[in-house]
Amino acid sequence: MDSRGHPTQPSVPSLPGRRVLRDEVLLVLFLSLAASALYALVDLLSAPISGIEAPLFANVGLIYQLLNLATSLVPVALVLHLLHRSGESAASIGLDATRPWSDLRWGVGLAALVGGVGLGIYILAVGLGVNRTVIPIPPTGYWWTIPVLLLAAARSGLLEEVIVCGYLLHRLDQLGWSPAKALWSSALLRAAYHLYQGFGGFFGNLALGLLFGRLYQLRGRTTPLVVAHFLIDAAAGLGYLALRGHVWWLPG
Repeated sequence: MDSRGHPTQPSVPSLPGRRVLRDEVLLVLFLSLAASALYALVDLLSAPISGIEAPLFANVGLIYQLLNLATSLVPVALVLHLLHRSGESAASIGLDATRPWSDLRWGVGLAALVGGVGLGIYILAVGLGVNRTVIPIPPTGYWWTIPVLLLAAARSGLLEEVIVCGYLLHRLDQLGWSPAKALWSSALLRAAYHLYQGFGGFFGNLALGLLFGRLYQLRGRTTPLVVAHFLIDAAAGLGYLALRGHVWWLPG
């Protein structure tokens, strides 16, 4: 009621622009049922329903690999969308190309440090029986094995560092969390989703999360972390292909 006793009209919330709403709809769908629809379409076209077999996708393995990589990057697009809605951008979390040489140097240096220490932890953990043998490669024997391996390394770098480091630590800081509490929360999350590897994977990724998270808090840059993660995963996959069956910690 207003001052004269007349009923007041409810306020209409202001909506963002059409492009923002369109992106929001697409993101919600591709995080849920639209992604399922794509997998169903590939499944339908890759095998006959009845009668003569004439699949549209002869190399369905590659199609599924690419589809998996594409759909798993949708959360990264969601992060960028949410930053845009709050008046920010990818640059707000240091995900840009404004410092290419500095980011590359940091990325290569971190990859060398983490790769060397991580390999030692992995070998020790497998030897002690507290870690599973990790197979960091797509199906072998195809022309696309190495290209997909490199694409998967880039996917992991973007997905993990943008969400667990850049976005999460940025938002927790805006929520008023202390740097130490935010850092440990981010690192524990990273360690938790690597538990499938075993205890070596958990503690190794906890240390990695503390290192990467602290560097983000100090420098505000996500790009070098993405570069480092890509190099680590790419080296792990290529190393596995080269060394499997020749060293005791990698099966043939």
